Amino acid sequence: MLRQRFARAVLSGRLPGAEARGPPWSVPPPWLSPGPPLHFRALRWQARQSEMAGNRAVPGDKVLTLESMNPHIRKVEYAVRGPIVARANQLQKELKQGVRKPFTEVIAANIGDAQAVGQKPIAFLRQVSSLCMYPDLLNSPDFPEDVKQKARRLLAACRGQSIGAYSASPGIELIRKDVATFIQRRDGGIPSNPENIYLSTGASNAIVTILKLLVSGDGRSQTGVMIPIPQYPLYSATLADLNMVQISYYLDEKNCWALNIEELRRALVQAQEHCQPRVLCVINPGNPTGQVQSRKCIEEVIHFAWEERLFLMADEVYQDNVYAEGSKFHSFKKVLFEMDPKYSERVELASFHSISKGFMGECGFRGGYMEVINMDPEVQQQLTKLVSVQLCPPVTGQILLDAMVNQPQPGDPSYKQFSEEKAAVLGALAKKAQLTQEILNQAPGIQCNPVQGAMYAFPRIELPPRAVQEAKAQGQAPDMFFCLRLLEETGICVVPGSGFGQEEGTFHFRMTILPPQEKLEILLQKLIQFHAKFTREYSQVQL
Repeated sequence: MLRQRFARAVLSGRLPGAEARGPPWSVPPPWLSPGPPLHFRALRWQARQSEMAGNRAVPGDKVLTLESMNPHIRKVEYAVRGPIVARANQLQKELKQGVRKPFTEVIAANIGDAQAVGQKPIAFLRQVSSLCMYPDLLNSPDFPEDVKQKARRLLAACRGQSIGAYSASPGIELIRKDVATFIQRRDGGIPSNPENIYLSTGASNAIVTILKLLVSGDGRSQTGVMIPIPQYPLYSATLADLNMVQISYYLDEKNCWALNIEELRRALVQAQEHCQPRVLCVINPGNPTGQVQSRKCIEEVIHFAWEERLFLMADEVYQDNVYAEGSKFHSFKKVLFEMDPKYSERVELASFHSISKGFMGECGFRGGYMEVINMDPEVQQQLTKLVSVQLCPPVTGQILLDAMVNQPQPGDPSYKQFSEEKAAVLGALAKKAQLTQEILNQAPGIQCNPVQGAMYAFPRIELPPRAVQEAKAQGQAPDMFFCLRLLEETGICVVPGSGFGQEEGTFHFRMTILPPQEKLEILLQKLIQFHAKFTREYSQVQL
C-alpha cells in the first residue's frame, strides 16, 4: 500500500524533489522487483528508454517494405498477367486517347479468356444463372420450362432459397451430387461419392488448397512437387508462395510434348538429393503446350506414382477441348479404376475441373470442383476444415457449374439450342487449332506442334545471336525481348515461353487460339511477318 502511494505521488509530481528529477514519465516505477539500489535501476531504465527512442521509426516510415514483407511472395512470378500484359493495357489506353501507333488495336492472345475476345455465352448457362439471380423472372414466358425447373431446384437447395446466402463450405450439397453424377457418367459408370467432391473458386483455388495440405518438412525433408515444363505459372507461383521445392520434368517437344516416364525418373532421382518428392502434377490436355496424353501414358504415370509413393494431381480443366484426329481425353480417375486394385485402392489422386474453359468460357464466375480419391479420412477432415476457413465458393459460380454438369438432355426444350451452341464453339476451336499450326509452320524459323487440345499454341522460334545478346544487355530473357518488340510494333500480345519454362537454349511464346477466325488469321500473318523482319534486322552485319 505504501509503495502504491509513493508511486502515485511520484507520477503526479507531488513528491518533494520530484520536479528536480524531470517529468513524471522519466522516473522509473519504484515497485520494480528487488535488485540493485534504486538509482542504479533508474539509470538502467533511462538507458533503455534512450535506446528505444533511437530505434523508433520516423513518422511516415512504412511498416511493410520489400525488406520486411514475406520473402516468398517476392519470388512469385505469373507471366500470364506479367509486365508484357501491363504494357498491352497501357497501349490500349494510349490508343483510346488518340496516340498514334503502328496499329489500330491491341489483340490479346495472352490468356485463355474466351469471352474477352468475343465468344458469346452459352444461352442455357446464362438463363439458369439469371433466374437464380432474379427469381421474379421465373414468371416470364421468355425462358424455357426446363430452365425454370432447374432454377427452382437450385434455389430450393440454397439457404433461404437465395443465392445471396452462404452455402456449405464444400459447396451446395445438391450441386456436389450433380457433379458426382456427371463424373460417373463421364467415366462410364465408375462410382463417384459426393462426399469426395469439393466445389471451389475456379480450379486454381482447389489446386492451391491441395498443395497447402502437402507442405511439410525442412531441408532434405522439404516437400518437392513435380511439375511439367513448360507449365502453367499457377504451379511455380504457388510453390514459391508456399516455400515448396519445384521439381521440373521436361515434356518432349520433339514428340508433340509427350510425357516421358524416363524423364520423370531423372527429375525425381536428381531432386532426392535436396528434398523429398511427394507430389506429381500433370496437366492434360496441356497448358501451354496443347497436347493430349494417351491412355498408355496415363497408365504409366499412375504406375510411377504408385511405385514412388507420390500424391497425384490431375489438372483436367480442358477435358472438353480435344480436336486432333486420334486424340481422346481419358480422365485419370477412369484409368486408375480400370487398373489393378493395387493401384486403384492405393494411389492418392485429386483431379480438377472448371467452368472457365471448355465450351463454356465463363472465367469471371469463378466456378470449379475437385474430386479426391483414396485420401486418408483424417486428412480429408483437415481438408474440409481448410476450405471452411474460406466460408464458401461463390454461389453464382456454383450455380453455373451445376448448369454445366447438368446439361439439357434430348427432349428438353433447351436441348436443340444448347447442343448447337456447344458444337459451334468446339467446332470453331478445332478449325482455329488446325489453322494456327498450319500458318505458323509455313514461316522459316518458327515450329509449332499440332494443337491437339486445350486452347493454346506454344511455337518455338529461332532468334538471331545478336538479338539474344541485345536482350541480355537489357536484362531481359530473349523471348521476352522478342514479345515486347512484337507488341510495340504490331499490337499483338503473347506471352514469352520463359514465363512457362523451357529447355535451355530454346525460345517460345504462348498464344491462345481464341480470337475470332478472321482476327486470328490477321494475327498469325502479322506475327510471321514481324518474325521475318526481326530476324533480318538482327542478322545484318554491323559495320
